[in-house]
Amino acid sequence: MVSWTENDETAWAVPMMAEPGQRPVYIYAQWEIDLVRRELRSAGELVPLGGRAFEILAELVQAEGQLVTKNDLTERVWRGVFVEESALRVHIAAIRKALGSDRDMLSTTVGRGYRLLGAWRIRHMDAPLQSAATGLPPSTNIPSASFDLIGRTAAIAHLWRLLSAYRVVSLVGPGGIGKTALALEVARTPPTGLAADRLLVELASLSDPKLVCSVIAGVLGTKLEGEEISPESIARAIGPRPLLLILDNCEHVIDAVAQVAELVVSRCPGTFIVATSREALRIEGEHVYRVLPLGVPPEARLEPAGASAYSAVELFTSRAKALGSSFASDEENIGAIAAICRRLDGIPLAIEFAAARAVMLSPPRIAALLDDRFKFLTTGRRTALPRQQTLRATLDWSYDLLPDDEAWLLRQLGIFAGEFQLDAVIALAGEHIGDVTGQLARLVAKSLVVADIRRDSPHYRLLDTTRAYALEKLHAGGEYPDAARREAKYYCGFFANAEADSEVKPQAEWLTIYGRHIDNVRTSLDWAFSSGGDAQVGAALTAAAVPLWVQLSLLSECRERTELALARLDPTAANAPRLRMQLSAARGWSLMYGVGRAREAGPAWAATLQLAEQLGDRDYLLRALWGLCIDQFNNGEFRRALEFAHRFADAVADSGNPVDRMMADRLLATTLHYLGDQRQAYHHIGRTLSRLSDLAAKPQVIRFRFDLRASTHYFQARILWLLGLADQALSVVERNVEEGRTSGHALTFCSVLGQGACPIAFLAGDLDAAERYCTMLIEHTERHPIRLWNVWARAFRGVLISRRGDVATGLPLLRKALELAGEARFLPRFLLPFGELAVCLGEAGEVSQGLATADEALARCEARDEGWYVAELLRIKGELLLLPGARRSTGGAEQAFDKAFEVARSQGALFWELRTAISVARMRMNEGHPADARDVLASVYGKFTEGFETADLSDARAMMVKLGS
Repeated sequence: MVSWTENDETAWAVPMMAEPGQRPVYIYAQWEIDLVRRELRSAGELVPLGGRAFEILAELVQAEGQLVTKNDLTERVWRGVFVEESALRVHIAAIRKALGSDRDMLSTTVGRGYRLLGAWRIRHMDAPLQSAATGLPPSTNIPSASFDLIGRTAAIAHLWRLLSAYRVVSLVGPGGIGKTALALEVARTPPTGLAADRLLVELASLSDPKLVCSVIAGVLGTKLEGEEISPESIARAIGPRPLLLILDNCEHVIDAVAQVAELVVSRCPGTFIVATSREALRIEGEHVYRVLPLGVPPEARLEPAGASAYSAVELFTSRAKALGSSFASDEENIGAIAAICRRLDGIPLAIEFAAARAVMLSPPRIAALLDDRFKFLTTGRRTALPRQQTLRATLDWSYDLLPDDEAWLLRQLGIFAGEFQLDAVIALAGEHIGDVTGQLARLVAKSLVVADIRRDSPHYRLLDTTRAYALEKLHAGGEYPDAARREAKYYCGFFANAEADSEVKPQAEWLTIYGRHIDNVRTSLDWAFSSGGDAQVGAALTAAAVPLWVQLSLLSECRERTELALARLDPTAANAPRLRMQLSAARGWSLMYGVGRAREAGPAWAATLQLAEQLGDRDYLLRALWGLCIDQFNNGEFRRALEFAHRFADAVADSGNPVDRMMADRLLATTLHYLGDQRQAYHHIGRTLSRLSDLAAKPQVIRFRFDLRASTHYFQARILWLLGLADQALSVVERNVEEGRTSGHALTFCSVLGQGACPIAFLAGDLDAAERYCTMLIEHTERHPIRLWNVWARAFRGVLISRRGDVATGLPLLRKALELAGEARFLPRFLLPFGELAVCLGEAGEVSQGLATADEALARCEARDEGWYVAELLRIKGELLLLPGARRSTGGAEQAFDKAFEVARSQGALFWELRTAISVARMRMNEGHPADARDVLASVYGKFTEGFETADLSDARAMMVKLGS
């Protein structure tokens, strides 16, 4: 075993053998980094730091002051799982926060990576009795414990024994029994050698079972987007990964959770699940563990020491002391506490509520108050009473102790399904504002509201049980409609600047501000469109919240919410036209990216355009023209797409916004590229590129729904390739892949790989690179379920397998993927796999079918004016006509090649011209005309100025050498 110690000549370490039973600890000034214990300490005190952040810090300290690149950090810490750069930045920020005044020790080299500064040395300390697991530490999002979990030591050990035998263990019991606390403590205390990730999925705030998969995907690190967030996609995202998954508060979405859990354990051999619920999942392989109450003293009188040994009494005493209570542990007080614990049936949450009052009231007084509330509870009947009623009684008691103003505020806070800020509380108070800040602070002090003050802007939340109780009181008092209306109106205002902020704030920062409020938005919209709600407020909130769905790529939810808002919108309202315009645009976007060739998308964009023109709204007019242009692409109307691109260009001709002018040239370049006019496409893509320096570093995803910079580059690469500028195209692809990876937008990265990297590497003959990019795309679309790109990637994989010579394997994969694509196979991106299908059919001996496929593709291109791939399709047809069999026709092949030459030359597509020349040269050689073959090749080869190491140019050069001899 090698360890390190400081050398006199350097600030960093030199190797030295450590003594057995010792562990190395990195030390600098007051700081210690203990890699075995996974601890960061300052002056001997533990400094809290998350698991991923510690792994990053460990990599940096072991680099001995050298720069560690961003790529190296993500590959080492996340072990091959694709993560966005924003995730790395979040953990870097956490390390700096932990370092406090020494935050500058963590140095950034802009655009490259990080290094840890300082004269770190090694001290060898006694190793722990049990050795740490080898390899990188597992990741976890399990929160640190606020208090020791009392009375559950035996249960924790028993649960780990159960988890060694069962894949699913459900902790079942009544509300407040401590299911969540027990599950979290189990996750915090894994047995020695367990190398599984440990992740918590909180389901309490969900009102819609359909969102279960989205929440689980988000915790797994998979963005919430696309149409296919399903149990199957969750299972694919997990794969063989060792994982302990805590599914917390399942009872209200039990069927959806059961479906996911059963599929995951059947397909993911390394995953085991702990679920907390008021009822069992009732699935294959589940073990139900009934969580019992804490032990309570018997009715018989005990000495204080004897009563204090019971875990329920220990919990009450511990919590009360922690909150500042100073009662004496005498016979009277301990006897009262024992009575309290008995009356509360040993339910931990109820006991904690009671203990919170010990700061102001003596234990006997607390017991008397409980007795007043529980007059119906007598010895021997305690266990017969439903535990929910007992917990409700505890909450009643806590509530009745509140002054009227605090009780009123607690009821209002029940409206929030998730976290909330002080501004939201003030808005909710309305005319009853009073001393809202003081009231909220007192509710926090009384443990009825949880405060998170770690950030600049404090956030608050109610525990789930408290919220349910408060919401019930809100309904009972007839106050719910007014509170719901005020909440919905508040969030209309809160999201008013969300779109503008998205243009200037990094995605991670934006989501920190806005993303945490999605549950409150959902419940507000549910109220607004209910029978007692206000549909007009709901429509306004839906329109305001669109940026949230865009940033999270929640395509399906966006479509459903906007369709409901449009259906319920009051056409007579003053703001109805503007709302309809905004909602129609959002619906068009969600249809276009979520469904592809959605017939409803065009009408949605047309409605947006009409309303934008009526209202004189230039911004939405441009969005509509952009949407209509893309919709025409998707539906094969390329001439119509060009018309909309020109209309867009005319509309921004006098714009002072460089993004508008860039977008015009980008649309024109794209349209002309697909039409087949590569020279004019090159002109317009060049104009776009010349203005990229005017674009802010933060990509504008919200307005046009994709990263303009990255999308410009992958179309640049496609155009350069067809023009014969191969080296430039490949260079752009390489940079574009990194650009797309770090963009933080999943849809953009799909296009980077599928529109640029995969096809260009394939056409260059670099099948290894093409396969690497294809694998990236498949894995990416399984982490972020984007069905259409996943289907395309699987079709492309079939092409690659066939091109490597295994047509028997590749052809069925290609056929199946194209069948799965359905109507989407008519999208432009599927034309190359369709052409390669014809090639594969010919190689498989199905020449007639191959010719039919080529003719079908050519007919499609002719009908749609989709010219960019026509020359290649004609060349493929010519090659098929030269294959042996009944369909062989040298004359027909010559006609196809001649037409291919004509089309390629008219388009400026030098690459297609080269491929046709190679096919013709081979035909001439087989006919015994080597001179003609060489002339054909030389006439095209001489036009190239670069790319001579690509496959086709290398083949052409080798053929000319052979023919010359």
